[in-house]
Amino acid sequence: MDLFLAISQGIGTSLAAGVRAFLVALLVGAMASANVGIDFDGTEYEFLESTAWLALMLVMIVGAWWVERADIPVSPAAWAVAAAGIGAVLFAGSLAERDYTPEWGLFPGVAIAMLGFLAARAFLGGARERLSARGESGAAGTLRLMVDLGALVIAALAVLVEPVSYVALAFCGWVLLVRRRRTSQKYEGLRILR
Repeated sequence: MDLFLAISQGIGTSLAAGVRAFLVALLVGAMASANVGIDFDGTEYEFLESTAWLALMLVMIVGAWWVERADIPVSPAAWAVAAAGIGAVLFAGSLAERDYTPEWGLFPGVAIAMLGFLAARAFLGGARERLSARGESGAAGTLRLMVDLGALVIAALAVLVEPVSYVALAFCGWVLLVRRRRTSQKYEGLRILR
């Protein structure tokens, strides 16, 4: 049962990291530092709750916020790499915290963070398209804030109520499935027009 909970926690934190990597790493690290639902002390992932790590995540959050506001073009691959790396160490840290081999969490952490990353991009892309179609493109800031809040809630619930992570995982899978179906229908319509 303990392994199931560790895996559940790893899934939720990695998934949330795929959405907002630095923000989630800061939250999970702060929770671990306060020993609220998670504690990396005594593991090789103890750095995830260190002051230096938390300060670095805060600097990265401010930097990412500035880049978004200044409309500086950043390759999605750069955000994906950050999400994958943080997702990997959070999943591994969840396993290490409960005395399981942490290396087994690295690859799943990357894969699940990428799932969260792709689902967030698909969800945000679709929402932006709908807002633009209605002439409400100014609501993008509110949309970003909602995504940030959602990532924080997923991460906090993954730490405190681990099995809830599977609900978030199912939602991300559903978002990607719906997006794929809509894309294939759009291309099918174009083929018919030929």
